[in-house]
Amino acid sequence: MISHEIYQRFGLTDDVIEYAEKVLEDLIPRFSKIDERAERAQLKVIDAMQKARVDAACFAATNGYGYDDVGRDKLEQVYAHIFETEDALVRPQITCGTHALSLALHAVLRPGDELISPVGQPYETLKSVIGITPASNSLSEYGVTYKQIELKADFDFDYDAIRESVSDRTKMMTIQRSKGYQVRPSFSVEKIGELISFIKSIKPDIICMVDNCYGEFVDDLEPSQVGADLTVGSLIKNPGGGLAPMGGYIAGRKDLIDQCAYMLTSPGLGKEVGASLSVLPSFYQGLFMAPTVTASALKGAIFAASLYEDLGFSVLPDKTEDRHDIIQAVTLGSAERVIAFCRGIQAAAPVDAYVTPEPWVMPGYDCKVIMAAGAFVSGSSIELSADAPIREPYAVYFQGGLTWPHAKLGIIKSLQQLVDERLVKLP
Repeated sequence: MISHEIYQRFGLTDDVIEYAEKVLEDLIPRFSKIDERAERAQLKVIDAMQKARVDAACFAATNGYGYDDVGRDKLEQVYAHIFETEDALVRPQITCGTHALSLALHAVLRPGDELISPVGQPYETLKSVIGITPASNSLSEYGVTYKQIELKADFDFDYDAIRESVSDRTKMMTIQRSKGYQVRPSFSVEKIGELISFIKSIKPDIICMVDNCYGEFVDDLEPSQVGADLTVGSLIKNPGGGLAPMGGYIAGRKDLIDQCAYMLTSPGLGKEVGASLSVLPSFYQGLFMAPTVTASALKGAIFAASLYEDLGFSVLPDKTEDRHDIIQAVTLGSAERVIAFCRGIQAAAPVDAYVTPEPWVMPGYDCKVIMAAGAFVSGSSIELSADAPIREPYAVYFQGGLTWPHAKLGIIKSLQQLVDERLVKLP
C-alpha cells in the first residue's frame, strides 16, 4: 500500500489504514484470477468488434429518424456477437435497466398470458411494471397474470413448485440474476442455465428472460449462451464501462428482438428508426473498457466482503465465495450504520463529495432509500456507489468502482466513517 500521508488527506487514520492493509495481503491471488478473466472478456469484445467491421464511420452522429445509422446497427451486431444471439437492441432511448425489462415484458406478453418469477420477488422497481404494486400501464392492467415461486430455505430453486405452477397460459419466466435488495446469493450463469433447461423440459415454448444487470463480464459466459431467450441490461452498469451516458440493451432471439423494437419505436418501424445523436463513441469505447472496469468493481466487492466479514458482519457473498455479479451486500444491523457507510462512500467520490446522503422516498420503492453516488453519469452504478432500503435487516449494497484504487478508497472511507461515529470498533 502507498504512503499513509496521501490517504490521510481523506481523513483516514493510521489504525484504519493499517487494518485495511492487513486485509489486502490475502487478496492478491484472487485479484490475479479476476485479471485473467477480464483478459478473456477483453479479447471477446475485440473479436466481436472486428467481426462487425467497426470503423470510424460508426462514431458519426445521427439525428431525425435515424435511418441508415451505421454505427447503431453495427453496435447491435457487436452485442449479438458477444452474447451469441441472433440479434440485439442497443439504444440510448432505453433509459435504464427497469425500462429495458419493462420494454421486453410489454413487447412479448399479451392479455391472458401468464408471467412467472421462479426466483422469488423481483427488484423493487419491477413490482410496479408487473402490477404487484398498483401502477398505471402495469402488466396487470393489460390482463397479464403473475405468479411468484419462492426460493427454498437454502436459496435453491423450488423445482417441484415451478413444475406445478406452469399452465397453458404460462408465456414467460423472468429470472433475476442479481440479488437486488434481497439477502440471497446472486445466481451463476451455470445455475441459470440449469434452471432454463428445466423450464424448457416442462414447456419448450416458454420464453426465458434474464435480468442480467450487474452481471455482464463477471462469468466467462452470459445467460444467452446457456439458453436464455432474452438477456437484458443497462448501459450505465457493467457494459457501458462508465462511459455510456445512458442506454440499455436486449439481446436474444430475432423474433423477440423485433417485437421489442416495435414496442420501443412503433409497429412497422422497429429497429429502422432511432437516431443515436452523438453517443455512439461512448457506447463503443465504454463496451471496450467494460471488462477491465468490471474487474475493478469485482476487486472492490471482494475487498469490502473481506474487510467487513473480519469485523464480524454478515456479508453476501462471503469473502471466499465465487462472484456472479458486482454487488456486495453487508448486513450492518442498524439504520445508523447503513447511513454512515453510505456517507463514507459519498465522501470518497470525485463528484459531489461534499454532499451528505440522506434517506428519502424514491419513486418505485416502498420505503425510504439512501443512495451514495458521486458519479460522472447520474445513477451509474458501475461507478463507486452504495444504496440501501432503510428497513430490517439493514443491509447495504455496495457496487462499482471504475478503477480499483477508487473502489479501495471508498471502502476504507466507509469504515472510517463508521469508526468516527463510534458505530464500529477495530479489532
